[in-house]
Amino acid sequence: MKNLFKLLICTILLTCGSDDESENNVINLPANISVNVSSLSFENTMVNQISESQVIIIDAENTSSEVNISAPEGYEVSSDNSSFSQSFSFVPEISNEVYIRFTPAEAINYYSTLVISSNDISNNININLFGLGTPLIHNYQAFQNQALGYGGGFSQSASQMFSLHDDLSEIQQIKMYLQIDCPSTGCDDWDRFANVKVKDQATGNWYEIARYITPYWVGTQQLQRGLEFDVTDFKSFLKDNVELRIYIENWTTKADIVSIDFDYIVGTPDYENYEVAEVLSLHSNSISGVPYGVTHNLDLEKSIQIPSDSENIQFRTIISGWGHATPYDADGRPCAEWCFRTHDIKINGSNTFQHNLGPIGCSANPINNQNPGNWQPDRAGWCPGMAVPVRMNSLDTSYSGSTISFEYDFEDWTSDGNGGNAFYAISTYIIVKSNSEITAPIVTD
Repeated sequence: MKNLFKLLICTILLTCGSDDESENNVINLPANISVNVSSLSFENTMVNQISESQVIIIDAENTSSEVNISAPEGYEVSSDNSSFSQSFSFVPEISNEVYIRFTPAEAINYYSTLVISSNDISNNININLFGLGTPLIHNYQAFQNQALGYGGGFSQSASQMFSLHDDLSEIQQIKMYLQIDCPSTGCDDWDRFANVKVKDQATGNWYEIARYITPYWVGTQQLQRGLEFDVTDFKSFLKDNVELRIYIENWTTKADIVSIDFDYIVGTPDYENYEVAEVLSLHSNSISGVPYGVTHNLDLEKSIQIPSDSENIQFRTIISGWGHATPYDADGRPCAEWCFRTHDIKINGSNTFQHNLGPIGCSANPINNQNPGNWQPDRAGWCPGMAVPVRMNSLDTSYSGSTISFEYDFEDWTSDGNGGNAFYAISTYIIVKSNSEITAPIVTD
């Protein structure tokens, strides 16, 4: 009995000892914070605009301290996808949503890191962020679904006034986009000469700002915004109320449905002031240009007085040939649609600039659904369904304040009178730029 009592006392003491030991040895599980992504890529976003937000999930276990979210320059964060800031903190739950958006202030790459930190973890968690800030763009719609054709109540041209951007002091570039759609009858079967002009309200002259050749059978719908043209050189005409004219040499009742819009891209202009003067203006249609290989009475020689404050001087030429005149070249090419030629601009009687009218890659045209049209063979400096190239030639500023002679000199070739006639439609402008006030060059015959 005495031994049984001792055993009972020992058992009680051991049990009590075990309870005390358990209270003094609590197991502390380590804190853990994890994120469901390691990087985020944002859509290109215009300066001072806001992207769509993206969400990350932060899982937290065994944490007692706040979690801190810090966004780099160009990004903002939020806990509710409503109120955004550069940083915030929160007491974590098991699963936590954090929203991130891209807000670029400059047109640059924003490759940076979002930092997640907490006193409960020894190392910060970094999320790589990728975004490209693009220039702010002001978009203006001009012609919209304008039908151009011949017969059936259509006309080959249309003119209209449009209200465009009024302040060009912070416009770096102006791009024009032209989209051709087809009516229910389908598009014209042939490749046609076409252009866009702006009216100089002071003189009444129409300046050719873009030329293109329509595709066979189809429109330009394979290009998201259609054909693209840089028309910055004509910025002095493309502000406020502007009169535009579009033309397609379409001789069918299957009209081309034309829409045009402009992007005015914000940035620092290369020069504050632009002025333009017309040197050659033979671009009404494919056969109203310079007859090639025969004598003609067109004056291709000009005298140009260049303003003394010119800091940049350029000639801007668009040229395309038409016709199947013979004799054929050695490679079987008639003129002037197919024959490869090099023409010269003479300044003060000397060959100064060359225009090589050779292949430009017709078979690589992204508008590649022009069958059964003959769109793939290379023409002389143009292709069906593409913009006709703009040829820029820079004149040394030592010519500022002087008067020069200009001549467009075509490569020698003589037509034999067979196969029809050959023509070159051509427009040439002289563009002068300066950071001071400047007047337009004076061009005389």
